[in-house]
Parts: sequence; C-alpha cells; structure tokens
Amino acid sequence: MTRQIQVGDVLIGGGAPIVIQSMLNTKTTDVAGSLAQLKALKTAGCQIARLAIPNMEAAKSFAQICKESPMPLVADIHFDYKLAIAAAEAGASKIRINPGNIGGEDRVAAVVSACKEKNIPIRIGVNGGSLDKKLLEKYGHPTAEALVESAFEHLELLEKFGFYNTCVSMKSSTVPTMVAAARLFRQQCDYPLHIGVTETGPVRMGLMKSAMGIGALLLDGIGDTIRVSLTDDPVEEVYAAKDILKAAGLRAEGVNIISCPTCGRTQIDLIGLVNQVDAALKDCQKPITVAVMGCVVNGPGEAREADIGIAGGDGCGMLFEKGQQVAKLPYDELLPALLKRIKEL
Repeated sequence: MTRQIQVGDVLIGGGAPIVIQSMLNTKTTDVAGSLAQLKALKTAGCQIARLAIPNMEAAKSFAQICKESPMPLVADIHFDYKLAIAAAEAGASKIRINPGNIGGEDRVAAVVSACKEKNIPIRIGVNGGSLDKKLLEKYGHPTAEALVESAFEHLELLEKFGFYNTCVSMKSSTVPTMVAAARLFRQQCDYPLHIGVTETGPVRMGLMKSAMGIGALLLDGIGDTIRVSLTDDPVEEVYAAKDILKAAGLRAEGVNIISCPTCGRTQIDLIGLVNQVDAALKDCQKPITVAVMGCVVNGPGEAREADIGIAGGDGCGMLFEKGQQVAKLPYDELLPALLKRIKEL
C-alpha cells in the first residue's frame, strides 16, 4: 500500500479509491470562465482540477477561483518559485512543480516552507520532454530509467528539507516508457503515483494511448490518481477516465453499456441507437449494465447478464431484464421505454 496524502478533502493513496483529475484549458485570468468549467468538470465526475499559473496576474485570479471552486485545485508552476509561494497563499490544495526548473535549493526550500506552513502537498512532475541534460547524456534519450532517476533526485531534494507530503508523476508521450517508469518506481518507492500519458495526439489516439497506459498500470495495482490528457474539452477527459476505471473493474458507479458490433441480421440503426443511449445515460451514476442489441434472435441471450436492455428487429423490438423479455414494442418506443425503466430502478 502506498503512502497517503490529502488534497483538500480528497484522499490520494493509502488504499483510497482512484481519484480522477483534469486540467482547465481556460485562461486562469478568466475567473468566470474558469469557474464555469470547474462546475462542468464537477458534474462530469472530476474530483481535483489543475490550473496553469504562468504569472502573478494569474496567481491573483487563482485566489479568486479558489474561493468559489467546487473542488480542490492544483496550481501548475514552472520556472518561478515565487508563483508557487503565491499559489500556496492563494488557497491551492496542491502545488505541482518540477524542482529542477525553479532554481537553486534555496528556492525549493522556500516553496517547501510555504507548503509545510499550510499543509499543502507537492506533486513532483517529471516529463520525458523536460529531463535534465545530464540524464539525457547518461541515458541517450528519455528512458524509463531516466524518468525514475529524475523523480528520485527531486524526492531526495524535498526530503532534504524534511518534506514528505508528496505525490509523483512520470509522464511520457510513449506508452511503453510511461508504463515501465511507473512499474520501476513502484518497485522501489511507496509515494503515491499520479499516472497518465502526456501529449497523446488527436482524440482517437489519445483515448487509445491513455486506455493502454493507464489501464495496464491499474490492472497491475499501480496508480493512485489519474488524468487522461486529451486535445479536447476537459470534460471529455473525465468521462474517459471514468470509462477506463470501469473497464478495469475499479469503479462501480455509472452505467456500463454493452452492444453488439452489428452484422447482416441487424435491421435497425443500432449505431445511432447506441449513441443516443450513451448520451442519455452519460451522467447516470447507477451501477447497472445496459445492453443495446441489434437482433431480437440472439440479443437477449448474449446480453443475459445485463440488468436491462433493448433489442431491435424489423420495425419493432423488445425490452428485457436479466435476459427475460418484459415487453414487445414498436421501434420508436424502445428508447423511451428503456430510459423510463432505468429511472425507476
């Protein structure tokens, strides 16, 4: 079991459930826009959100956002240690830094002092694209070993100042590297891990890479908090994270939709129907499995383990529960009947 830290009112590590994070893509100086996005993220299921603090103007706006935020906020800091201190004073629940790019040890000590005073955890963020030159010279390129060595160097620096309230991330845009780094780190250390694949590319590949990387580690029992990085609306990151957790068997909340891949027997617009069901149940937190099948011959049988489902035929279809037919209905009544019954469950 890993160590545990507390970010606001959210526990990370130490056996706590996997925590879902995202990062705002609004300007931090846009207080109203940032708060609106935070509310949308909260509704989608996000538990912690990160904001970029590139300058003092952003730090001042961050203070306003912290006061009204519906969830704990992480201040994302690069280069300027004064911004980290300002964010801590502004109400940050966690500070994300790379100790190697904010200056000498005295500056790291100043950040540690500010975080200690307010009991704010620090996330050490190691990224394959910003490794120290000496590590690149040693390993030739951003290997898993290089990422882990960088993480340990930063941890040792924080520990030198008596700071242990720490979470670690070692991200790479290369899935095997990210997975190998997390596995290697976990063999040697029990600090909680924030896992994710960075710079994943277009949405389709981003989802694929994230599911492979995060999913592989979760099935190994590695990872305490996750962020799915997508070039898309941050809300979609949250939905993707929830789906990965459900697929890994680590999240019961939310609907699990199963559907057949279609074949020559399909006589309905199954793809369109599945998309409608998915959209309608996106925010439903009932822990149920819903089947949407394209054939009344095999559908209920293949989906007998589903709690509830529909199967379409030639102009009509059936509503079934636990593999047993409940009602035979015209095609255009299937979706309303399904949603009505789910609401009653």
